[in-house]
Amino acid sequence: MQAEIRIVIADDHAIFRQGLRHVLEKTPRLKVVAEAGDGEAALKCIRETQPDIALIDIDMPVRDGFSIARSVRDGRLPVEIIFLTMHRDELHLNEALSLGVKGYVVKDGAVVEVVSCIRAVLAGESYISPALSTYLLNRARRATALAHERPSLSLLSPTERRVLSLLSEYRTSKEIAATLGVSVRTVENHRANICNKLNMHGSHALVKFAIQHRSELT
Repeated sequence: MQAEIRIVIADDHAIFRQGLRHVLEKTPRLKVVAEAGDGEAALKCIRETQPDIALIDIDMPVRDGFSIARSVRDGRLPVEIIFLTMHRDELHLNEALSLGVKGYVVKDGAVVEVVSCIRAVLAGESYISPALSTYLLNRARRATALAHERPSLSLLSPTERRVLSLLSEYRTSKEIAATLGVSVRTVENHRANICNKLNMHGSHALVKFAIQHRSELT
Protein backbone atom coordinates (compact mmCIF):
# COMPACT_ATOMS: atom_id res chain seq x y z
CA MET A 1 0.00 0.00 0.00
CA GLN A 2 1.34 3.41 -0.95
CA ALA A 3 2.12 5.84 1.88
CA GLU A 4 -0.06 8.82 2.60
CA ILE A 5 0.98 12.23 1.31
CA ARG A 6 0.92 14.53 4.34
CA ILE A 7 -0.13 18.12 3.69
CA VAL A 8 -0.22 21.39 5.64
CA ILE A 9 -2.54 24.19 4.46
CA ALA A 10 -1.68 27.78 5.38
CA ASP A 11 -4.08 30.57 4.45
CA ASP A 12 -5.67 33.33 6.50
CA HIS A 13 -9.11 32.71 4.99
CA ALA A 14 -10.82 29.85 6.85
CA ILE A 15 -13.43 29.29 4.13
CA PHE A 16 -10.73 28.83 1.49
CA ARG A 17 -8.87 26.38 3.74
CA GLN A 18 -12.05 24.42 4.33
CA GLY A 19 -12.85 24.17 0.62
CA LEU A 20 -9.29 23.16 -0.24
CA ARG A 21 -9.24 20.54 2.49
CA HIS A 22 -12.47 19.07 1.13
CA VAL A 23 -10.96 18.77 -2.35
CA LEU A 24 -7.74 17.21 -1.10
CA GLU A 25 -9.27 14.66 1.22
CA LYS A 26 -11.53 13.36 -1.56
CA THR A 27 -8.32 12.30 -3.34
CA PRO A 28 -6.76 8.94 -2.38
CA ARG A 29 -3.52 9.11 -0.37
CA LEU A 30 -3.79 12.85 0.35
CA LYS A 31 -4.10 13.68 4.05
CA VAL A 32 -4.26 17.18 5.56
CA VAL A 33 -2.37 16.98 8.86
CA ALA A 34 -2.60 20.63 9.93
CA GLU A 35 -3.95 24.07 9.05
CA ALA A 36 -2.65 27.53 9.88
CA GLY A 37 -4.07 31.04 9.56
CA ASP A 38 -0.81 33.02 9.70
CA GLY A 39 2.79 32.59 8.64
CA GLU A 40 4.30 31.98 12.06
CA ALA A 41 1.76 29.28 12.84
CA ALA A 42 2.38 27.76 9.41
CA LEU A 43 6.11 27.44 10.03
CA LYS A 44 5.43 25.89 13.42
CA CYS A 45 3.06 23.35 11.82
CA ILE A 46 5.68 22.45 9.23
CA ARG A 47 8.34 21.89 11.87
CA GLU A 48 6.06 19.87 14.14
CA THR A 49 4.21 17.69 11.62
CA GLN A 50 6.97 17.33 8.98
CA PRO A 51 4.58 17.14 6.02
CA ASP A 52 5.50 16.19 2.47
CA ILE A 53 3.79 19.28 1.05
CA ALA A 54 2.97 22.73 2.43
CA LEU A 55 0.29 24.67 0.52
CA ILE A 56 0.92 28.30 1.40
CA ASP A 57 -0.69 31.62 0.54
CA ILE A 58 1.86 34.34 -0.18
CA ASP A 59 -0.08 37.08 1.63
CA MET A 60 -0.53 36.14 5.28
CA PRO A 61 -0.33 37.92 8.65
CA VAL A 62 2.84 37.85 10.80
CA ARG A 63 5.03 36.22 8.13
CA ASP A 64 4.33 36.04 4.42
CA GLY A 65 4.83 33.03 2.18
CA PHE A 66 8.25 34.20 0.98
CA SER A 67 9.49 34.40 4.57
CA ILE A 68 8.28 30.86 5.21
CA ALA A 69 9.94 29.56 2.04
CA ARG A 70 13.18 31.28 3.04
CA SER A 71 13.10 29.68 6.50
CA VAL A 72 12.34 26.25 5.02
CA ARG A 73 15.24 26.60 2.59
CA ASP A 74 17.73 27.94 5.13
CA GLY A 75 16.70 25.33 7.69
CA ARG A 76 16.80 22.56 5.07
CA LEU A 77 13.40 21.32 6.18
CA PRO A 78 12.28 18.25 4.17
CA VAL A 79 9.08 19.73 2.72
CA GLU A 80 8.07 20.91 -0.73
CA ILE A 81 6.29 24.26 -0.85
CA ILE A 82 3.47 25.10 -3.22
CA PHE A 83 2.19 28.66 -3.35
CA LEU A 84 -1.55 29.19 -3.79
CA THR A 85 -1.96 32.88 -4.52
CA MET A 86 -3.96 35.64 -6.15
CA HIS A 87 -0.76 37.14 -7.58
CA ARG A 88 -0.59 36.62 -11.34
CA ASP A 89 2.40 38.89 -12.03
CA GLU A 90 5.91 37.99 -13.12
CA LEU A 91 7.62 39.61 -10.14
CA HIS A 92 5.99 37.35 -7.54
CA LEU A 93 6.49 34.25 -9.71
CA ASN A 94 10.20 34.96 -10.16
CA GLU A 95 10.64 35.55 -6.43
CA ALA A 96 8.99 32.20 -5.71
CA LEU A 97 11.16 30.33 -8.21
CA SER A 98 14.28 32.03 -6.87
CA LEU A 99 13.47 30.63 -3.43
CA GLY A 100 13.24 27.10 -4.83
CA VAL A 101 9.45 26.85 -4.77
CA LYS A 102 8.41 24.19 -7.32
CA GLY A 103 4.66 24.79 -7.35
CA TYR A 104 2.85 28.05 -8.08
CA VAL A 105 -0.91 27.90 -8.52
CA VAL A 106 -3.22 30.85 -9.06
CA LYS A 107 -6.15 30.59 -6.65
CA ASP A 108 -8.71 31.01 -9.44
CA GLY A 109 -7.70 27.57 -10.69
CA ALA A 110 -6.65 25.98 -7.41
CA VAL A 111 -9.52 23.50 -7.17
CA VAL A 112 -8.77 22.14 -10.63
CA GLU A 113 -4.98 22.35 -10.53
CA VAL A 114 -3.85 21.67 -6.97
CA VAL A 115 -3.87 17.85 -7.09
CA SER A 116 -1.94 17.80 -10.38
CA CYS A 117 0.51 20.28 -8.90
CA ILE A 118 1.09 18.12 -5.81
CA ARG A 119 1.72 15.04 -7.93
CA ALA A 120 4.14 16.89 -10.21
CA VAL A 121 6.12 18.38 -7.33
CA LEU A 122 6.40 15.04 -5.53
CA ALA A 123 7.70 13.55 -8.78
CA GLY A 124 10.52 16.10 -8.74
CA GLU A 125 8.97 18.35 -11.38
CA SER A 126 7.80 21.95 -11.29
CA TYR A 127 4.21 23.02 -11.81
CA ILE A 128 3.19 26.57 -12.68
CA SER A 129 -0.38 27.56 -13.51
CA PRO A 130 -0.77 27.53 -17.31
CA ALA A 131 -2.03 31.12 -17.13
CA LEU A 132 1.53 32.17 -16.25
CA SER A 133 3.34 30.22 -18.97
CA THR A 134 4.42 33.41 -20.78
CA TYR A 135 6.41 34.46 -17.72
CA LEU A 136 8.28 31.16 -17.75
CA LEU A 137 9.28 31.78 -21.36
CA ASN A 138 10.49 35.26 -20.39
CA ARG A 139 12.56 33.78 -17.57
CA ALA A 140 14.14 31.23 -19.90
CA ARG A 141 15.00 33.95 -22.43
CA ARG A 142 16.63 36.08 -19.74
CA ALA A 143 18.67 33.13 -18.51
CA THR A 144 19.89 32.45 -22.05
CA ALA A 145 20.70 36.12 -22.62
CA LEU A 146 22.57 36.29 -19.32
CA ALA A 147 24.65 33.25 -20.22
CA HIS A 148 25.77 35.00 -23.42
CA GLU A 149 26.17 38.37 -21.76
CA ARG A 150 28.20 37.12 -18.80
CA PRO A 151 29.77 33.73 -19.51
CA SER A 152 31.97 34.39 -16.44
CA LEU A 153 29.01 33.41 -14.23
CA SER A 154 29.86 29.82 -15.08
CA LEU A 155 33.18 30.34 -13.30
CA LEU A 156 31.48 30.93 -9.95
CA SER A 157 31.56 28.08 -7.46
CA PRO A 158 28.28 26.86 -5.91
CA THR A 159 29.16 28.71 -2.69
CA GLU A 160 29.88 31.93 -4.58
CA ARG A 161 26.56 31.68 -6.36
CA ARG A 162 24.88 31.13 -2.98
CA VAL A 163 26.57 34.24 -1.59
CA LEU A 164 25.45 36.22 -4.63
CA SER A 165 21.89 34.93 -4.22
CA LEU A 166 21.84 35.98 -0.56
CA LEU A 167 23.18 39.40 -1.51
CA SER A 168 20.20 39.77 -3.85
CA GLU A 169 17.98 39.43 -0.76
CA TYR A 170 19.72 42.44 0.80
CA ARG A 171 21.53 40.25 3.33
CA THR A 172 24.60 41.72 5.05
CA SER A 173 27.90 39.87 5.22
CA LYS A 174 27.17 39.08 8.87
CA GLU A 175 23.76 37.61 7.99
CA ILE A 176 25.23 35.61 5.11
CA ALA A 177 27.92 34.26 7.41
CA ALA A 178 25.30 33.11 9.91
CA THR A 179 23.26 31.44 7.15
CA LEU A 180 26.25 29.59 5.69
CA GLY A 181 27.86 28.81 9.03
CA VAL A 182 31.13 30.54 8.18
CA SER A 183 33.00 33.62 9.39
CA VAL A 184 32.32 37.14 8.16
CA ARG A 185 35.89 37.23 6.84
CA THR A 186 35.17 34.16 4.69
CA VAL A 187 32.08 35.87 3.24
CA GLU A 188 34.12 38.98 2.45
CA ASN A 189 36.68 36.81 0.68
CA HIS A 190 33.91 35.21 -1.38
CA ARG A 191 32.59 38.66 -2.31
CA ALA A 192 36.05 39.76 -3.40
CA ASN A 193 36.51 36.60 -5.50
CA ILE A 194 33.12 37.12 -7.15
CA CYS A 195 34.02 40.72 -8.03
CA ASN A 196 37.27 39.53 -9.58
CA LYS A 197 35.59 36.83 -11.62
CA LEU A 198 32.80 39.14 -12.83
CA ASN A 199 35.20 42.04 -13.38
CA MET A 200 33.28 44.30 -11.00
CA HIS A 201 34.50 47.03 -8.70
CA GLY A 202 32.92 47.84 -5.36
CA SER A 203 30.30 46.15 -3.18
CA HIS A 204 27.53 48.39 -4.45
CA ALA A 205 28.01 47.17 -8.03
CA LEU A 206 27.98 43.58 -6.84
CA VAL A 207 24.76 43.94 -4.86
CA LYS A 208 23.10 45.77 -7.75
CA PHE A 209 24.08 42.97 -10.14
CA ALA A 210 22.81 40.33 -7.72
CA ILE A 211 19.42 42.04 -7.40
CA GLN A 212 19.04 42.51 -11.16
CA HIS A 213 19.79 38.84 -11.87
CA ARG A 214 18.27 37.20 -8.79
CA SER A 215 16.09 34.83 -10.77
CA GLU A 216 19.07 33.40 -12.68
CA LEU A 217 21.08 32.57 -9.58
CA THR A 218 19.07 29.52 -8.49
